[in-house]
Order: sequence, then C-alpha cells, then structure tokens
Amino acid sequence: MIPTITAFEQSPDRGQGMARDMPVRWALEEVGQPYDVRLVSFSAMKEAAHRALHPFGQIPTYEVGDLALFESGAIVFHIAECHAGLLPQDAKARSRAIMWMFAALSTVEPPIIQHEIVTYLEHDKTWYEQRLPIVEDRIRSRLNELSNRLGDTDWLDNAFSAGDLMMVQVLRRLSGSSLLEEYPNLSAYVARGEARPAFKRAFDAQLAVFTGKPPDRLKGAS
Repeated sequence: MIPTITAFEQSPDRGQGMARDMPVRWALEEVGQPYDVRLVSFSAMKEAAHRALHPFGQIPTYEVGDLALFESGAIVFHIAECHAGLLPQDAKARSRAIMWMFAALSTVEPPIIQHEIVTYLEHDKTWYEQRLPIVEDRIRSRLNELSNRLGDTDWLDNAFSAGDLMMVQVLRRLSGSSLLEEYPNLSAYVARGEARPAFKRAFDAQLAVFTGKPPDRLKGAS
C-alpha cells in the first residue's frame, strides 16, 4: 500500500526543507517507498478532520491502511522498522541507531528551537540582547559534545542510519547561522547527508510545493 503524508500547502520556510515533513520524505526516499502527499492549509490543520489525525493540529501525518501516525520522529521510526535500509540488522547497532534518533530530537534540537524562537519571535523584546548569547552557548555545548563524539567518522555509528537522518535534519536548522560553521566535522557531516540522492529527491519534492514545479524524479524513485 502507498502511504499518504501531509505537508504545508504554504510552507513558512519557502521550500527549504526545514518543515517537519522533510525527514519523513527523506526516509521514504531512502527505503524506496513511493508515497502520496496531501497538502493542508494552516486553517485546515486546526479543523476536526485533521485533528483526528494530529491532535495538536500540525504536520506531518502518515496514513497507510488503517494506521495513522503523527510526529516526524515516530513516523521515521515506523518507516525504518517496516523497510530495510535505515536500521542495522545487528540488534545492538539497531538500538544505537534508535538511541541517536532520540538524541537528535530530545537533546540536540531543543536549544536550536529556542534559538529560532529568540531570533524570529523575540528579536524586538527588551531581553533579546541578553537572551541570545545564553541560548547560543547552550547550542555550542551540545554541538561540542556531538562533535567530539563524531570525531573524523562519516556517520554516528559506522553506517548511515535513521539516527543520522534525524540528526542531520536537526542540524540543518542552524543553516544561516555561524554556529554550525564553528565545527568543521559537523558541517561536513551535514553536507554528507545533503549529498545523499534520497535527500536530494526529498528536498526537490518539498521545494516543488513552493515553486509549483514538479521535481524531475517521481517520489519514491530509486
């Protein structure tokens, strides 16, 4: 069965691959699973029909058969569980890949989200000048720890996995900031993720929603 995911009809990031459907698209492309996309407006996301799928009125959602999921991390995990290619066969390596998925979303991403809030929503507040350096130092602390762990290896635990997919996507949220550039190995790590053919197909598909131009390759093409 072909799953259907939801995405922004008008993405705030103007198709730059930051919206939460991006890791889901990327995961589906990595495993070669074709998918359909249902675009939803901001108003439609708050209506009962969409809230039945996502109680918090957000995107993405994922539907296949009688299964409906929300939360990008949970959806990527489901995809990785159901298809070969994103989780190692070895049980211990598999657990470590899942561990890195949680680390990306629970440990590395929160201060980055706070940075976005400060930068875009609080820049006119009286506390902006004092708060921004504090948030940036929190990000540096996490990036320093992650950089030390990654070292000079290509991926977090030998081969590329769903853990890397989620971590790269989280780090991409620092695009346009000089913070990531302070860590050359993390910048190179993100570049490796973005160079993967599956990432490029997912990015092109999300960008096509904004530009109105269909991508050259079909969704889910190998």
